[in-house]
Amino acid sequence: MAMPSTLTLAFTLLLFTTSHGACMLLQTETNTEFIKASCNTTTYPTLCFSSLSSYASKIQTSPMQMASTALSVSLAGARLSSAAMTQMSAAHGINPHDKGAMRDCMDALGDAVDELKQSTESMSHLGGKAIGYQINSIQTWVSAALTDYNTCMDGFRASGVNVRKEVRSHVLNTLHLTSNALDLINGLSSTIIHSVP
Repeated sequence: MAMPSTLTLAFTLLLFTTSHGACMLLQTETNTEFIKASCNTTTYPTLCFSSLSSYASKIQTSPMQMASTALSVSLAGARLSSAAMTQMSAAHGINPHDKGAMRDCMDALGDAVDELKQSTESMSHLGGKAIGYQINSIQTWVSAALTDYNTCMDGFRASGVNVRKEVRSHVLNTLHLTSNALDLINGLSSTIIHSVP
């Protein structure tokens, strides 16, 4: 029996590698298109896509993974916002009004972190007969986190322009990430409700 030549083996390997690579590329494109389409249903689609597209291999084409990843990204943002406000509050020369507003803001951001953490943990155990109740609880917690961000920023209405700008620079992006996460969770909720017989 004749052994396959080195050239034949190399060609076969090249063909397999190329077709496997093409399949992987096609899968990546499909995942990315899914993320883009899902993000187009959110309030801030450009931010949604830029914050989630790097997770395409994890999300694939799963609405559940999409919502879960968006929540995790929001939680990370909330922690960064909280840390930035803590650092800002330690600066010297802050007037008493701003000092009080910062304390209230840090409390509100701490609440937002807790609510998003609860949401993320619940999302990781989503399923079973109580799935509707679970999603409803997650929606409530994420909505509360959005209220917390607004409460934080509202406390600085009487502050100077520079202080308001700095606070917004720390909080607004996280608010938008969280708003997108809620949009995706609402979409997931609709999908689940319509799939129940």
